[in-house]
Amino acid sequence: MWAADIWFGVSVWRGGVIDVGMTLSLPHHHRPQWVGLLGFGAAAAAAALVGGLGVSGTAGEYDALVQPAWAPPSWLFGPVWTVLYCCIAVSGWLVWRRSGWTAALTVFAVQLLLNAIWTPLFFGAGLRGLALIDIAALWILIGVNIAMFRRQSRPAAWLLVPYWAWVTFATALNASVWWLNR
Repeated sequence: MWAADIWFGVSVWRGGVIDVGMTLSLPHHHRPQWVGLLGFGAAAAAAALVGGLGVSGTAGEYDALVQPAWAPPSWLFGPVWTVLYCCIAVSGWLVWRRSGWTAALTVFAVQLLLNAIWTPLFFGAGLRGLALIDIAALWILIGVNIAMFRRQSRPAAWLLVPYWAWVTFATALNASVWWLNR
């Protein structure tokens, strides 16, 4: 039996198996879970919005920085973060619907806050060293979150792995940009 879960084409079966591209209509009694999904989506969107406001008016600043040769073009960040924020939201929701609010979701909330403030630190305030400390703490908390989520929902943990990989790359990029522009 399906556990009532479709969001952006991802279905989650009660047994924990992810099946992409399925569709189904949801019974009325599953609506509260959708409210939870909307809540986690709103939290991820809020983090994205804070980040977006942090780069508002800084167009060209990234391109003007001395960067390592392996730095990606500025246009790549938007699409990557859009996918990652969707994964982050679904990941938190999967744990919440299985276990309710737990210590793992408190870590989730803190790492999402660190995520949200990185862009205003790096771009808005130009505090690249402080942004490096923030993103290093974020990287640690994502790893902790993956370990904690794994105990409650393996799909939730796996959904955070691309986020952790991207933040690993972003941490190295932040460190390089900070070093090259000090």
